[in-house]
Amino acid sequence: MIALSLAEIATLTGGQPHDIPDTGREVTGPVVIDSRKVEPGSLFAAFAGEHVDGHDYADKAIASGAAAVLATRPLGVPAIVVDDVQVALGKLAREVVRRLGTEVVALTGSAGKTSTKDLIAQVLQHHAPTVWTPGSLNNEIGLPLTALTADAGTRHLVLEMGARGIGHIRYLTDLTPPKIGLVLNVGTAHIGEFGGREQIAQAKGELVEALPADGTAVLNADDPLVRAMSSRTKAKVLFFGEAEDADVRAENVRLTDQGQPAFLLHTPSGCSEVTLRLYGEHHVSNALAAAAVAHELGMSAEEIATALSGAGNLSRWRMEVTERADGVTVVNDAYNANPESMRAALRALAAMAKGRRTWAVLGQMAELGDAALTEHDAVGRLAVRLNVSKLVAVGDREASWLQLGAYNEGSWGEESVHVSDAQAAVDLLRSELRPGDVVLVKASRSVGLEQVALALLEGEV
Repeated sequence: MIALSLAEIATLTGGQPHDIPDTGREVTGPVVIDSRKVEPGSLFAAFAGEHVDGHDYADKAIASGAAAVLATRPLGVPAIVVDDVQVALGKLAREVVRRLGTEVVALTGSAGKTSTKDLIAQVLQHHAPTVWTPGSLNNEIGLPLTALTADAGTRHLVLEMGARGIGHIRYLTDLTPPKIGLVLNVGTAHIGEFGGREQIAQAKGELVEALPADGTAVLNADDPLVRAMSSRTKAKVLFFGEAEDADVRAENVRLTDQGQPAFLLHTPSGCSEVTLRLYGEHHVSNALAAAAVAHELGMSAEEIATALSGAGNLSRWRMEVTERADGVTVVNDAYNANPESMRAALRALAAMAKGRRTWAVLGQMAELGDAALTEHDAVGRLAVRLNVSKLVAVGDREASWLQLGAYNEGSWGEESVHVSDAQAAVDLLRSELRPGDVVLVKASRSVGLEQVALALLEGEV
């Protein structure tokens, strides 16, 4: 973060200094919400959570070197007292971004946000110093914390924006106004909260509405709901996808023997071959989105292709592929799941099989509302159509729908099984897994299937 005095921070956040002997002292370290991550010169933002109140750790934060605490009440230690810590954090981020004048690239979508953000960040690093959202910290707290890590040397600030309702993205774009806005897709993730895909499209489109007239909207030409967002912005529109009229597109898409996508990248500045290090054909669209952003920021087709071909997986538990010594391949995609990402992961599993036995250890896709039964049934059926050797459905009602969909798709009942929890899945794998098998593990985070992946990776299975 750029250096700011405690007096400046109090002014910017509308707060009042308390127990601060020298308001001229500068915050030179990161802004953190976890007292264990305090560094000398940090600002500790004390959030009152459901189970833990950050105010209780103010003494520890100051003892660890924090310059002050951003709090809602005096604490007997150096503090800037505000009405709402989240609002104050947002105000601080907005001012830091304004002072830096850095190029803000914001992206949203129902699926693939984090993987695409990681690709964009790695490509743009070849162009200029870049700061980006770590993991999927894409909400009202994570976004300003990311923005506040930018400094005077930062050229590009890449921010992932999530939404669980109308107005959420509008709020985030007000904190960090984007110059480039990317919309990946409109799917069914969180459809139970939104009420339908049209409402999801309305929420995601708030990003392009926030763009200035001299900005750029980067839109997926292959998604009709995203393509239609071109009418909601005064900014320049750049389309990506496999559609013939896309400005940035892919031709001759294929998978390597390892299941990694390769294609010919077309941009307005030229063409170049790309072979990704990521797994699954769904990453082609993500790579094209990253290429479109990079093109708009001045990179050549050759530079983009080289950077894409060298980019890896930066975020945990997202199609992490590990080869065990016994030849078992573990595909750990346990971070989260929605219908679109579940289908993509199953297709990647099928592409990786190459005659080997495949396992799909799957669990609930959360927040689907009335669509839950249909979507879980469809995923179970797809597993059969892709010739997955064995489906292990983990959990309660939704898992039974996965298993039933597989059973009803054909005479495959003996190849699908429903187990109660992650430990039961581990026990089953321990008794039946063979050297050379390929195992996909995927579900919404609440199911806890990372326990299965860890057991596989640590040799407990």
